[in-house]
Amino acid sequence: MHLRGDWTLARLPQLQTCLHALTIDPLEPLRLEGSGLNTLDSAGANHLIGHLDRLGIPFPNLHLAGFSAHGLALLNLVAGRRGVVPPLSRRRGRRGLRQAIGWHAWEMARGTRAGLAFIGHTGQAFGHLLRHPGLMRWRELFVQLEMVGLRAIPIVMLMSYLIGVVFAYLLGIQMQKFSANHLVVDGVGLGIAREMAPLITAVLVAGRTGAAFTAHLGAMKVSQEIDAIVTLGLSPFQVLVLPRLFAIVLMLPLLTFVADVAGILGAAQVAAWHLDIPAAYFYDRLQNVLPLNTVLFGLEKTPVFAAAIALIACHSGFTVQRDARSVGLHTTSTVVRSIVAVILIDAAFAVAYPEIQS
Repeated sequence: MHLRGDWTLARLPQLQTCLHALTIDPLEPLRLEGSGLNTLDSAGANHLIGHLDRLGIPFPNLHLAGFSAHGLALLNLVAGRRGVVPPLSRRRGRRGLRQAIGWHAWEMARGTRAGLAFIGHTGQAFGHLLRHPGLMRWRELFVQLEMVGLRAIPIVMLMSYLIGVVFAYLLGIQMQKFSANHLVVDGVGLGIAREMAPLITAVLVAGRTGAAFTAHLGAMKVSQEIDAIVTLGLSPFQVLVLPRLFAIVLMLPLLTFVADVAGILGAAQVAAWHLDIPAAYFYDRLQNVLPLNTVLFGLEKTPVFAAAIALIACHSGFTVQRDARSVGLHTTSTVVRSIVAVILIDAAFAVAYPEIQS
């Protein structure tokens, strides 16, 4: 079949008439000769491929010759969009064990390099902001402070209160066996202030705020708003990343303190109802067994958690591809990676500082 002239949207009725007038045997190999083409657009390519496909001649079985590089790329693109495999593309075979290990190692190395580059760009933007404080986006910062902090207080208080209730109840059951109910105060106070409140708050923020950061930045990437920011001569790191980073680093310690209070309140109510520990005795003993250094240690970990969550979330948002499916995948990846990062950082703190201050 020799293709001549213009295969464009404007000539689609004439092309349709010519194609229907041809007699093509689907059992014989078909060669498409494109040296006589003047113009080929996506409408003409789609109509040609669709007509041959309805005749029982799939695109991978065609022999293409004489096409320009643009025409060949257009035919392959249209065929790919129709759900068929272009004849010039290589089919990916099943990887062996060594190939799979190598491919995953390469992907990890490339992801690590991209992450380090993102951290470097963020640090560079932060240094530039220190030299030029007037570039700070105060309005964006206050919006993020509200979204990250104020709107998260109810869910943080509820979850921490329930954690305190469960922790005190389970610990009280064991202490009652040894008639040592008063030790519940020790365990609850140290456990909530040092580990449970910072960890639970960071996990909640990772699932709530980290996902929101990635989804918002990913939607901006899809709608080319980030490209527009760059076109205006602005830095997306100063406009988008730094306000979110500052907001979560400032608010996570405050949310953790709220979680400390809510968790201890929940534990105190369980102790009063089920363990015969009056609230006055609970708080009096808590002052003696819970040193200020332990509370501060739990709060000191939270800025590190916050920085990890913000950097992971913003980096995932910036690497979103230009489709909605990619936004969902990167949002899910942000939540998983942020929670894993928080747990690893908490484990590192626990190993580095195993002693409990008194």
